[in-house]
Amino acid sequence: MVKQHRFLDKSLGLSPFNSRIPNFQLLPLPHQTSIALISMASKPNTSNNSAIITSPMFLTNESLHSILAHDSLIQHFHTYLPTTSSTLHTPIRQSYDLSQSSSLLLMPSWSSTPSLPYIGVKLVTYFPQNSALNLPGIHASYVLFSSTTGQTLASMDGTVLTLYRTSCVSGLASKILARNDSIVLVMVGAGALAPHLIKAHLAARPSLQRVIIWNRTIKKAADLAEKLNKDCIGNAGVRFESNGNLEEIIGLGDIVSCATNADAPLVKGEKLKQGAHLDMVGSFKETMRECDDEAIRRGRVFVDNEAALVEAGELVGAFERGVTKKEDVGFLVELIKGEQVGRKSSEEITVFKSVGSAVVDLLAAQLVYESYIKDK
Repeated sequence: MVKQHRFLDKSLGLSPFNSRIPNFQLLPLPHQTSIALISMASKPNTSNNSAIITSPMFLTNESLHSILAHDSLIQHFHTYLPTTSSTLHTPIRQSYDLSQSSSLLLMPSWSSTPSLPYIGVKLVTYFPQNSALNLPGIHASYVLFSSTTGQTLASMDGTVLTLYRTSCVSGLASKILARNDSIVLVMVGAGALAPHLIKAHLAARPSLQRVIIWNRTIKKAADLAEKLNKDCIGNAGVRFESNGNLEEIIGLGDIVSCATNADAPLVKGEKLKQGAHLDMVGSFKETMRECDDEAIRRGRVFVDNEAALVEAGELVGAFERGVTKKEDVGFLVELIKGEQVGRKSSEEITVFKSVGSAVVDLLAAQLVYESYIKDK
């Protein structure tokens, strides 16, 4: 069965109508057409007087980690998200049920402007039962094409790309919404996203001095804290620790970041301190919730794109129960453009919910690809 999900960002001017591919006919090339072959990759040629075939690149995980830095990707999103709004086409995300518990997702996005001449597609498999095999539940590949010629430019690990882009979208929201004097970050969850979220929040809020990690399996939280202390990430003097009492530490967090697969709310709104910023990236289905209604009621809510309004369990349930209304929810791009007011006071609680977007996948892949060929 094929399920189509709305994955549209009204603040980016995206709709199912401007994402359709027009009918086209393939025509044979004239004999006189010469095609120059080049062995190394280059930025897509946007001129009309030549055709260049590029050799597709495969970017290893090591290349991605060496190119991507959380602070630079946060800045890249801050610069490009508002300026590419009229050029991006992002159709409805497609999800295929492979079995009762596993699925395949296709997430395309493209632009044809000289500053962003790319087509990108992320292919994602979701196998939650992999935890029993000590394997990741999500695997992904990302393929980048030229929107000028349609040629394949590069392929890369979509999982690594997703870890960076998801965490850096949260970091960007934290940069705008969290208090400037934030000191304590509470990390709820110790999975693959957790270290990336921690690094992104530290990059966005250099005032942070203490990071407390909670996980259902206490040892995972302790191991992550130990590793981060050894790696000496963040600013000098940042302390990383674990704690098994979630209700106790929620009230300590100036920023509370959640990356879990929780079905029942973990963050109780009554425990949030005044002035806290709540960041949630884990839930992506109506049946999943990382916070309760009280957290939504107490906070001003912002999302990364319109899909969150119909996919995020925290919001869908809150709308149904009359806790808040869709029209009261703000969008990240509107914050960047100054069309929405961010934090209004030091006591206000802000909430940011992210479900992911093919738009930021494309922008992250752009930064990776152009940085790679620039250094060659």
